[in-house]
Amino acid sequence: MLLKEKIAVEIPVWRERVKKLVATGGDVKVGEVNIKQVYGGMRDVRGLVTDISYVDPDEGIRLRGYTIDELLLALPKLEGDSIPFVGGLYYLLLTGELPNLEQALEVEQEWKARSQVPEYVYQVLRAMPPQASPMTMFSQAILALQSESIFTRQYDEGLRKEAYWDATLEDSLNLTAKLPAIAAFIYQLKRDPQAKPPQADPGLDWSANFAQMMGVPDRLYADLCRLYFIIHSDHESGNVSAHATHLVGSALSDVYYAASAGMNGLAGPLHGRANQEALSWLEDIIQKYGHVPSLEELRQFAYDTLNAGQVIPGYGHAVLRKTDPRFTVQLQFGKAHFPEDSVFKLASLVYDVVPGVLREQGKVKDPWPNVDAISGALQQHFGVQDCDPTGACGFYTVLFGVSRVLGVSANAVWARALNQPIERPKSLTTAMLEKLVVQ
Repeated sequence: MLLKEKIAVEIPVWRERVKKLVATGGDVKVGEVNIKQVYGGMRDVRGLVTDISYVDPDEGIRLRGYTIDELLLALPKLEGDSIPFVGGLYYLLLTGELPNLEQALEVEQEWKARSQVPEYVYQVLRAMPPQASPMTMFSQAILALQSESIFTRQYDEGLRKEAYWDATLEDSLNLTAKLPAIAAFIYQLKRDPQAKPPQADPGLDWSANFAQMMGVPDRLYADLCRLYFIIHSDHESGNVSAHATHLVGSALSDVYYAASAGMNGLAGPLHGRANQEALSWLEDIIQKYGHVPSLEELRQFAYDTLNAGQVIPGYGHAVLRKTDPRFTVQLQFGKAHFPEDSVFKLASLVYDVVPGVLREQGKVKDPWPNVDAISGALQQHFGVQDCDPTGACGFYTVLFGVSRVLGVSANAVWARALNQPIERPKSLTTAMLEKLVVQ
């Protein structure tokens, strides 16, 4: 496998690089922690390392050093497709180098060869109650696959520490290969209790197969899926899903255990469920006015939301201080292909109004939209709904999860390659902190 050979060449170089850095600069301070940060969720505490992505407050996300716009131009794609293969992105995340078409297609072929989901996973999903959240089902399906773990089996057989990364890579390829079928089955099962496992088309790539298994015939949806999975794939190590995955994996729990934990974090309203809430807010506006509102009507609705003590979902970000580039590329996609779609049109209008309202209110550091502000509007255009007929919502977060496992699994491979230790920060009592303040 060209991918594995490439990583195997890079690992000794990186191990020596990290070893030298720790040996020569291990005592250099990279930051200070204050009590506000201790009590404030460790915001801005510099205590993690990843070379796979970085969020610049002014530029947005960079994946292996490339901006979203650069990636969409540089990653390989077939003629007729406007958005690159996700297999090429995964190659980049794992190796740090842009792939050529052959290398991107090799990852896609690996995924096809590993895509068969065991029947028992579908049985687990069928056994869950009708009101089960799609994210509960998604996390459970990943956890059910743990019995397939190559890392755990080889570890129990005496796997050498130097080879941990290899087994983790095998698990990561096997897991990511199965996610489109699992996600599509959850979607279909929530709408038809007799739904059968989806069948992949060997002639389609990873994202187009997902689109086909979702039952969306429009070829444009395959391009949207490629775009969605690329832009949601990774976002540094400090967000909940990435950090939870790393924390669990640092105990040498395999990638199935770790990714399932990360998905449980992603399900939270303050993390991956924000896209669902952003779309609900847009739908509330249309329900109130019966049409796409005027600028003044929208402005008043925004103020009413804030005056009621609520936030405007999809606006603001923990790190960014500009419009999220992941929002911008989705906005461009919608304007290029369906500018008159009512929900999309409203999401575009909100972008024209809400930042000004938030600035006038003066309580938000970042009044700009993030990735969640528009993603649901694009999915809904193609008939993909977040909620099922029982009222259980959260499928958009499953889509987020399919993408995010790409990033967290790539990080897991490199955590094992560089022998990163178990994560174990030190805690203090409130009395200790009070004593520090007095001193």
